[in-house]
Amino acid sequence: MADELLTVPEVMARLKIGRSTVYDLIRSRRLRSITIGRARRVPAAALRDFIDHQIAEAA
Repeated sequence: MADELLTVPEVMARLKIGRSTVYDLIRSRRLRSITIGRARRVPAAALRDFIDHQIAEAA
């Protein structure tokens, strides 16, 4: 698989934010994710895109 899928706790750890904030970002479609069964996964590329977008907005 070319792209790693991250769990919500992994995203929380990488961004150093809480669970509800991660789900708020997903719900508002600022952070792309997929659902596999009942599990929510965030592609690593989507996390990189989110971070790049946040950096661009801050500049």
